[in-house]
Amino acid sequence: MSANRFLAEHFLIAMPAMDDPNFFRSVTLVCQHDQDGAMGLVVNLPSDFSLGEMLAQMKLETADPALAAREVLAGGPVQTDRGFVLHDDPREWASTLRLASGLAVTTSRDILEATAAGEGPANLLVTLGYAGWEAGQLEEELAANSWLTVPADRTVLFDTPLAGRWHAAARCLGVDIERLADYAGHA
Repeated sequence: MSANRFLAEHFLIAMPAMDDPNFFRSVTLVCQHDQDGAMGLVVNLPSDFSLGEMLAQMKLETADPALAAREVLAGGPVQTDRGFVLHDDPREWASTLRLASGLAVTTSRDILEATAAGEGPANLLVTLGYAGWEAGQLEEELAANSWLTVPADRTVLFDTPLAGRWHAAARCLGVDIERLADYAGHA
């Protein structure tokens, strides 16, 4: 794939035929993609944890019941014991990957401490784990019609309920995903 075809800051929208339970009806934000592979966060599949439970495991407390009730997402099948915070906060955190669009992924404790204290990013998603592809693997999956791609949309990330993100991401392409065939073919 040429440099201008890398898919960082795009959504991967799982096609209806995707039967891998880690990606069934998923929307994945690609955070990095180059000749060595890709890394992304699934942004619409809930994990078994609330943010309050996750914070409690880290010995952090929050007085905000709405924050404590927020769902932690299943960000992908790799390193499922590690937390990733997707946000658009410009502040410096100890360990952050900045994306060109102003989005960022932070993996350090300081952002969760600030969040628990009510001083964290206004827009954030917390995931456990990430999705990863080796060199050429994502390109093979794209060629096999496993994914639709579209530039990432902050409204889908931060304003759309989890249950509606798969459909909303597809609508960014003008597609009603329910009308797509649940099998792949090539002409």
